[in-house]
Amino acid sequence: MPVMASPFIELQVQTPSGERTVKVTNPEKTYFSGLPEGRGRKLDLVEYYLSVADGIVRALRERPTVLKRHPDGAEGEAIYQKRVPDSRPPWIETATVHFPSGRSATELCPVDVAHIAWAANLGTLDFHPWPSRRADTETPDELRIDLDPMPGTGWAEVQETALEVKALFDELGYTAYPKTSGSKGIHVYLRIAPVHPFLDVRHAAVAVAREIERRRPDLATAKWWKEERGERVFLDFNRMARDQTIASAYSVRARPQATVSAPITWEEVSRVEVADFDIWTMRDRFAELGDVHAAIDDVEHDLGPLLELYQRQAEGEAPFPPSFALQPGEPKRVQPSRDTRNKKQD
Repeated sequence: MPVMASPFIELQVQTPSGERTVKVTNPEKTYFSGLPEGRGRKLDLVEYYLSVADGIVRALRERPTVLKRHPDGAEGEAIYQKRVPDSRPPWIETATVHFPSGRSATELCPVDVAHIAWAANLGTLDFHPWPSRRADTETPDELRIDLDPMPGTGWAEVQETALEVKALFDELGYTAYPKTSGSKGIHVYLRIAPVHPFLDVRHAAVAVAREIERRRPDLATAKWWKEERGERVFLDFNRMARDQTIASAYSVRARPQATVSAPITWEEVSRVEVADFDIWTMRDRFAELGDVHAAIDDVEHDLGPLLELYQRQAEGEAPFPPSFALQPGEPKRVQPSRDTRNKKQD
């Protein structure tokens, strides 16, 4: 039971390393205005994460993690915090990651649910982990496929695209795991052997995107430039570029309704809605079903077949995010409509 000490409470959180005390300041502060009164408090956020402890820890365990903080609630300004504050409990574990600029960041590296509850007290709604773990941050063990609907498309097209990804992975003998993004899309996760650098894993994501576009050009696109995507679902391969992240499973999204990024089964993909999962409905679901992605770590898949597919595809290197230096083999970074070379050829 929490020990009252206004204006904060202290929660005693059980972890494999023993009991941890997590302070929750301003527990009655409203964080989610779209929930019934008394159900969208900061305390409700923290207690939600405690209720899905096994799942959120499985999603974040030993991964350098960026915190997306909303100290003023879901509708307030977002703060993407890579560096953990110096004023933290001595039991908080971290991982240091390095960037091409030569700079580094000491990021939160969760190992138990007390780490997540501590971060939630800082106003963290969603957690953005690296697809690699701290033992070797340069070799991802997670391939992430991000399905992002473009204007003119909706949830039905996202569902259909996710099932196309499943069909491809089934052909390759891969067991993948879907989740709602908690916003508009679906994420598909595949555990892989941590033996490839980021560039290879990104190429695997590019291969998936291009193959789904080849199979269903009416539905999906791998085109980086928005003007070329049309009313289709974009498979955002650059979520696998180094230092690019997406919200983890069980993360709460910055919406008044407190929707969460919900792990689901493939059988559920065609019948669920994003709004089905919030910080209250997910508590009940987790209590009944547990983590439906509990087996995700059981198999490490060989990325070789996707890398071979990438080599067979004729397009070559795909554009990187604009924050990256121009990469070897990357096409010129200019919108096709502004490419003077193309205009001359026309």
